[in-house]
Amino acid sequence: MKLHELRDNEGATKKRMRVGRGPGSGKGKTGGRGIKGQKSRSGVAIKGYEGGQMPLYQRLPKRGFNKPNRKAYAVVNLGLIQKFIDEGKLNASEAITEEALVASGLVRRTLDGIRVLAKGEISAKVELDVTGASKSAIEAVEKAGGSLKVKSA
Repeated sequence: MKLHELRDNEGATKKRMRVGRGPGSGKGKTGGRGIKGQKSRSGVAIKGYEGGQMPLYQRLPKRGFNKPNRKAYAVVNLGLIQKFIDEGKLNASEAITEEALVASGLVRRTLDGIRVLAKGEISAKVELDVTGASKSAIEAVEKAGGSLKVKSA
């Protein structure tokens, strides 16, 4: 196969319908909108409008709150850290920092820090240095003979 022989699969792409381009196109004149009425005109935003009645989304009570300055942590499980150590992507003999986790590809970006959770097993003796960790993750790492240091925020 050569570069000029590359093609999309049959039926993978479909040409878009150009409406209002004359009677021969099959979508001329009214452009598939039918005749008369609000929806045949341009500039219609009809979804939330209920003819002057208070719309449903405004009648229902609102609950909850989204904290505007909340911290978002990148989450890493112990099982994944062990898997990366086994594959040789992380070095268990030296301290595993957040930068090392990003460099290995385990985490794409640190966001507001990396938080370690206890899902999975860890058998390697590791020294972890991260922003946050669950109590069970700290226990699991210490049980394996390692240490997990949490940065104070």
